[in-house]
Amino acid sequence: MKPKIFIDGEHGTTGLQIRARLAGRGDLEVISVPVERRKDISARAEFLNAADVAILCLPDDAAKESVSLIENDTTRVIDASTAHRVADGWTYGFAEMDKDQAKAIATGKRIANPGCWPQGPIATLRPLVRAGLLPADFPVSMNGISGYSGGGRTMIEDYEKQGEDASEFFPYGLTFQHKHVPELRKYAGLSRDPLMQPVVGNFAQGMITIVPLQLGTLDRVPKGAELHAAIADHYASLSGGDVEVAPFAAIERLPEINPERYNDTNTMKLYVFANDAKAQAVLLAVYDNLGKGASGAAVQNLDLMIGA
Repeated sequence: MKPKIFIDGEHGTTGLQIRARLAGRGDLEVISVPVERRKDISARAEFLNAADVAILCLPDDAAKESVSLIENDTTRVIDASTAHRVADGWTYGFAEMDKDQAKAIATGKRIANPGCWPQGPIATLRPLVRAGLLPADFPVSMNGISGYSGGGRTMIEDYEKQGEDASEFFPYGLTFQHKHVPELRKYAGLSRDPLMQPVVGNFAQGMITIVPLQLGTLDRVPKGAELHAAIADHYASLSGGDVEVAPFAAIERLPEINPERYNDTNTMKLYVFANDAKAQAVLLAVYDNLGKGASGAAVQNLDLMIGA
């Protein structure tokens, strides 16, 4: 029997992307609430409890409500909201984060899909903290740029309405209370909050995350090649996955470092740049904020859960 998949919130940005990625697949059945019952909470409960896997593409409070509506012990959940990313009893849905993470997702009942912004920094920082090259209390800062689709339907409509007059470079999160900070801290293995300063660009999707490292304050300053080796070794130890590590090279600029390069794919590519004489380095990740950063990750997690 084909597993039944219910996308709660299928008409939002992430839900539509997931639906498109599942279109035409013969190994599963996507079930949907009829249009006339879409606002009926009893209908949501009915479909949540009928599903083998429910994917929640909802605001935090609505996602928590959906979980509370599940009355059986068979419906498994992938939550794309922020609601459960650091909650007890939930498995973090970044399959390449650890050697056994994909297995934990495959066997888990409650999976918290990662946020788009934290994945790149987690992908680069966690192997360095685990290898002892960076201490857990290192003062991490991160920045980057993402397409406006990450802001959901309202931001998409606003940017598309403004057209060429829309801001090319729009910093936000300037109170440093970004909702992704808790998961970035936890899964990067940090013992203090990182300083996170994101930017929205005037393009629909794609992103780059950047973590600059001032290494000169460390008792032992790691070389750039050591940083790269620790990251590359981590991903080389995994079977499968969608994270690639670029070769370590001293280069001024690289045309492939383009936020839109991996749009409509699930690829994440990591880079390490360093100047050993200055004890400085930059960890950089390029991926699709709607792919590996959202719907692509959800489908990757779904495939692990149903053994696809």
